[in-house]
Amino acid sequence: MTDKLPLSIDDVREAAKILDGQIERTPMTQSRTLSEITGADVWIKFENRQFTGAFKERGALNKLSRLSAADKKVGVIAASAGNHAQGVAYHGRRLGIPVTIVMPVTTPFNKVEHTRAFGARVLLEGTTFEEANAHAQAVRQREGLVWIHPFDDAEIMAGQGTAAIEMLDDQPDLDMLVVPIGGGGLISGMAIVAKAHNPDIKIVGVQASMFSGMHSVIKGGPVPTGGASIAEGIAVKHPGELTRRVVEALVDDIVLVEEEHMERAITLYVDIEKTIAEGAGAAGLAALLAHPAQFAGRKVGLVLSGGNIDTRLLSSVLTRSLVREHRLANIRIIGDDRPGLLALVSKVIGDAGANIMEVSHNRIALDVPAKGAEFDILMETRDHQHTQEVIDALAQAGYPPRKN
Repeated sequence: MTDKLPLSIDDVREAAKILDGQIERTPMTQSRTLSEITGADVWIKFENRQFTGAFKERGALNKLSRLSAADKKVGVIAASAGNHAQGVAYHGRRLGIPVTIVMPVTTPFNKVEHTRAFGARVLLEGTTFEEANAHAQAVRQREGLVWIHPFDDAEIMAGQGTAAIEMLDDQPDLDMLVVPIGGGGLISGMAIVAKAHNPDIKIVGVQASMFSGMHSVIKGGPVPTGGASIAEGIAVKHPGELTRRVVEALVDDIVLVEEEHMERAITLYVDIEKTIAEGAGAAGLAALLAHPAQFAGRKVGLVLSGGNIDTRLLSSVLTRSLVREHRLANIRIIGDDRPGLLALVSKVIGDAGANIMEVSHNRIALDVPAKGAEFDILMETRDHQHTQEVIDALAQAGYPPRKN
């Protein structure tokens, strides 16, 4: 079956020779704590430690290095939500190749600025990858540039597959690889390597439920309509044709994860591994959290595929995790509008060991008496039980709150 596929293990091995010494050989380590949480034996490949913060530069470098001298002189163009763009821009500059990148206007600011900093001409067009891609094709035809596809290209796929060579060199007895899927370039290259190494190894792809294009193609069902996914790196509606052939032949399963699973995975990477994962980069761990029975007891290799998350978004994710864990609670207290009331309430909260983060004072709410006032208090507690203890203390003091 593999002899009919668009690339072979030899293609990936050749890519590894080209990449040797030109990219980071990122570490892969066991996470004992994540293993305890998920029930699997978890090994993480930290591709967020590449210079551009993601695995994408593997495929980009392999593709750019193989261009003819004439094509290198003309220049290249790509459409990307960010990581492919940075990989092409960075290695294009290293190799002296002019680079144009078309990005959706929704691309996180940090990815846009990093791509420009690598010397690329950046054009912001469209709200989705598909719209940006259409504009890129028009520019390519008008200016005669060379197209660098983000995933549906055998040389791109081969470059991405070198991550699996390193993983299996480090841990040859892995039972399973869990890999994010957008267009399918990474999982295609890795599956070629893994099945050549051990035909019995399981390859599981992970997609955001909002963008489950490959899942729909392989397993049937409606094509997803998209949405504001935190995993913009895999927010691809339509997978590639070449990648589909590899996935269909070699990937054992594709699972879907919800946004909350990816948010929790990002938080766990920060809290436990002290590292940053973007939404797509956290998708593998999200799969273990969402479908624990499928991975329990297996020696699982995860690809933390990228860490290029906007700092404001990261802040929001971490704050939301505190809410989910009941370590941030918003309560409302209605009382007489008299001097010292807030001080009394604050003392009760402080004596109970909680920390007030924010207070909003409302005197004009119509469901409050004219001589009354309404306080919304955001407080930090240890957990759900501690929050309840604070609420009980306020009620005992004569200020029974309502949770917001």
